[in-house]
Amino acid sequence: MKQKYFWPVLIAAIISFVAIITPQQTTAATEPTYTVGTDVTFPPFEFANKNNKYVGIDIDLMKAIAKKEGFKVVIKPVGFNAAVQAVEANQMDAVIAGMSITPERKAKLAMTDPYYKSGVVMAVKSGSKVKRLSELRGKTVAVKTGTSSADYANSIAKKYGFKTVTFDDSNNVYQQVLTGNSVACFEDQPVMQYGIATGLKLKIVTKPAVSGYYGIAIADKSKAELLPKMNAGIVALKKDGTYNKIVTKYLGNGTIADQKKKNEETQESAHTFLGLLKSNWGTLMGGLQETLLLTVTAIITATIIGILIGLLGVVPNKFAQGVATTFIYIFRGLPLIVLALFIYTGIPSLTGTKIPAFIAGIVTLTLNEGAYTAAFVKGGITAVDGGQMEAARSLGLPWGKAMRRVILPQGLKIMVPSFINQFIITLKDTSILSVIGLLELTQTGKIIIARNMEGFKIWTMVALIYLIIITLLTWLSNWVQKRVRA
Repeated sequence: MKQKYFWPVLIAAIISFVAIITPQQTTAATEPTYTVGTDVTFPPFEFANKNNKYVGIDIDLMKAIAKKEGFKVVIKPVGFNAAVQAVEANQMDAVIAGMSITPERKAKLAMTDPYYKSGVVMAVKSGSKVKRLSELRGKTVAVKTGTSSADYANSIAKKYGFKTVTFDDSNNVYQQVLTGNSVACFEDQPVMQYGIATGLKLKIVTKPAVSGYYGIAIADKSKAELLPKMNAGIVALKKDGTYNKIVTKYLGNGTIADQKKKNEETQESAHTFLGLLKSNWGTLMGGLQETLLLTVTAIITATIIGILIGLLGVVPNKFAQGVATTFIYIFRGLPLIVLALFIYTGIPSLTGTKIPAFIAGIVTLTLNEGAYTAAFVKGGITAVDGGQMEAARSLGLPWGKAMRRVILPQGLKIMVPSFINQFIITLKDTSILSVIGLLELTQTGKIIIARNMEGFKIWTMVALIYLIIITLLTWLSNWVQKRVRA
């Protein structure tokens, strides 16, 4: 392909590609559709069963309310923090995730009437001698961020002389105790009972404290029409017995033995490495597909942005160079997780414009990786002997043609290894986007572990998948470098 046609064709291809992968929203003519966020690891309220389908008290309840009140619901399992932030930013219509009704939350979000009463308990590793709060002095306990159990633990930490360590998902909280890094954890009673009934080697040692109620949080944009429907649905389901059927389905009569019997469907058919790999292969490949889609799309857009910014950094114009330097400084300096949250929740809060999570992820990676790409493009060009440009200009070539014909071909040889390495970095950076709810490979691993509690084996699988892909890319990098130097 001739060089003059290369960039127009590439840009057109990218635009077409993004248009294809961007989810298209459709709305029913007769029934409104609402997007509801939920947690990914909070059984028995929301979790993926052995068929990797989301089930649980909250999931069934939300679907029953929608059916009863005549609207459609799209449930997004994005994680507790991501769901709450999305609702605060009006990115989603509501969040149902075992969310305790508190004065602080009611001040920021519209909360429905209570639908479940719970309490906080302390659990320790089976065989532990710790049995009461007074034995925690000088020790560490684990909690999950943003939960009422974390609030309770922090409120009594000074009194009982312990310190807390916070995690984003329940599995890491439990693993912290099982590995001995923390002596205990605090969790909602039904969640902890369910975990123990399905194989978690912890035991509850305190009675429920700070009893509270769960509610559904509604976004400002939707509360006028959705809040009355939610409340009416809760009342109707409790009245006709549907609510009790849903709770009994997952918690039975409240005993651990009955919970274990009722929740056999969550258990894997085999807990060997190969058995787990076989039963979760489709889910892992789905996460890998999302990871690769994010990586390929982002590396294309980041390359375009990086090249343009890198070229701005070497043009003989102080303003253009300043723009390039500022871009590189800002987006290389910002932590990727902060940038992702700013784009996905910060900007919509300010502008009121919804940004889909996938698009927010691509923009995040494009800005961050584009800044690094711009830096090595600029460095590759400036690494070419300055006499090359002077010689080209002395022959009558204008600056643009001298750059295109003389400098860039030499600079590309310097840049090529960095391009391949940036692809690898982008692949690994996609794991951070789980914070905004994207179900890439790392987030998929968390979801699987929440069901089977096989953290070591599942993370080994995830690590091997990453290593295989990175090894292939490294081989590609070495091959390209040899071809370029030949």
